[in-house]
Amino acid sequence: MLLGIDHLVIAVPDPDEAAADLEAALGLAATGGGRHEQAGTFNRLIFLGDTYLELIGVRDRALASAHPIGAAALAALDAGTPGLVTWAIATDGARREVAALRAAGSAIGDALPGERIRQDGGVIRWHVAAAAPLAADRPPFLIEHELAGPEWGDEARRARAAFVHPFGGQARVVGLELGVAHPAEVAADFARTVGVAFRPAPGAEPGDQEARLGDQSIRLVSSGSRLRPGPGEWPLPLAGPTASDPPARVGLRATAGERLLVDLCGVRFARL
Repeated sequence: MLLGIDHLVIAVPDPDEAAADLEAALGLAATGGGRHEQAGTFNRLIFLGDTYLELIGVRDRALASAHPIGAAALAALDAGTPGLVTWAIATDGARREVAALRAAGSAIGDALPGERIRQDGGVIRWHVAAAAPLAADRPPFLIEHELAGPEWGDEARRARAAFVHPFGGQARVVGLELGVAHPAEVAADFARTVGVAFRPAPGAEPGDQEARLGDQSIRLVSSGSRLRPGPGEWPLPLAGPTASDPPARVGLRATAGERLLVDLCGVRFARL
């Protein structure tokens, strides 16, 4: 079963510096991170409930170039365009999802094991399935976490749900909006590959597409579009478009603090 947005992979030159910038601008604290030994990358994590922002950097170019996520991050950083490079959908059965998707004609790869070594030496494990190459306008990948240990055990998840960020409350991701060249074509590719069904986005520009994953919204809009009013709380039009609008926008629902709209790390963050 697809559960919702698991995490957003944001490529940055320096994850520690990016984490400090996000805390200063949005009041969101990075409380995790570590290194992917086999992928040549390292990260800082900002947990927003069980969804998180992954600020990822490259430490070994050769290893990164041979790994789908590392290659996506490396390509963005080499091009001087840090920002969202891919994202993940959480599932409670990666192998089962892969089998069903392939039976329906998907080109998704096998569910492969992965791990991260935390800064305290702990090891976090998962299975991930992707259809390479990965990119912000390409289908996301699926991830099934091993529900144990210091990040995904019951105690860790309860603490995460209660965590108060420096801005004074909890926050969660309510929406992801991607600017793409052809929303309908990208939506069809997403549906074929990972089984996410899109429909015309209500109250939006003609051609915009929207899907629901749990209580979160995924919206595909024509490149250069602005955050536009939508049903409910996402997205909220806090400012007009500019020539430098980033191609990815993330909506964050906060329980305290003021509404904010900031551009950082190649992503526009709207704290609602």
